[in-house]
Amino acid sequence: MTKYDNLAGQVLTGYTLTDDEALSILDSPDEDLLPLLHASYTIRKHYYGNKVKLNMIMNTKSGLCPENCGYCAQSIISTAPIEKYSMMKREEIVAGAERAVELNAGTYCIVASGRGPVNRELEIVIDSVKAIKSKHEHMTVCACLGLLKPDQAKRLKEAGVDRYNHNINTSAAHHESITTSHTYDDRVNTVELAKKAGISPCSGVIIGMRETMEDVVAMARSLYAMDADSIPVNFLHAVDGTPLGGTDELTPRYCLKVLCLFRFINPTKEIRISGGREVNLRSLQPFGLYPANSIFIGDYLTTSGQETDRDRQMLEDLGFEIDLAPLEKEPVSV
Repeated sequence: MTKYDNLAGQVLTGYTLTDDEALSILDSPDEDLLPLLHASYTIRKHYYGNKVKLNMIMNTKSGLCPENCGYCAQSIISTAPIEKYSMMKREEIVAGAERAVELNAGTYCIVASGRGPVNRELEIVIDSVKAIKSKHEHMTVCACLGLLKPDQAKRLKEAGVDRYNHNINTSAAHHESITTSHTYDDRVNTVELAKKAGISPCSGVIIGMRETMEDVVAMARSLYAMDADSIPVNFLHAVDGTPLGGTDELTPRYCLKVLCLFRFINPTKEIRISGGREVNLRSLQPFGLYPANSIFIGDYLTTSGQETDRDRQMLEDLGFEIDLAPLEKEPVSV
């Protein structure tokens, strides 16, 4: 039994990693990668077995954002040549949900760029969610619309939104290096507003934005403290025309170690491999599902994803099963 197996056993009894233990996972030698993945899988299997949750994203409004996030092709400071359009019509959003059903995606994510939703946009989302839920009652509908106000969170809940995503993206200490048009606390407050409204909180990170290992540990701990039910782990897909364009810090092996760390620190949570997995994990993508239990299928906001047939083949080759169970607050040990 390796030291990682021992640590995983402790985590399953409620143990919290020390900072030194957490950093030792990120800084572990590459020859320890397989034992580390095995130990992470022990935790993942305890709560999720061999099931994988599939998520599909719909970019319902592209570009036109006043924020200055350094990673984002949709921000006001980006010169990336992306498609820009205002909020889609209800019919288009509902059609996206039908496509998600066809792909066996249990979670449908309605995403719109911008600082936060204006009234017209909120009404379109509310009408769309009601239409989706009237036909697909057990589909998990996630909204990602930027910073929320209390009344907006309440209305989204009443419409049937199950989950709200607002990523912290990076650590509190590193936040101002990524954006200055809103604060780290602004992001945390929106997640808390969603929770108060009775919506399942989803919040995650982007790895590879010139942060330190200490920052990565701080991110994982912050999400634990926030009790985020779903944690998307993005790996920077650097886009030319953004301040972080040309950044290339990640290796597939380090990305896997990050996923393992998030599983060790947030053992019961949905860990979702998100944007950038194709360009950063590359041929090691299947290994990511030993610590993680969730992926996006299809395209992302402004970048392309892996073909859905390849994702499906990957899951089949791993012997994993698509999880279509309705949303739960906490997983049941299996």
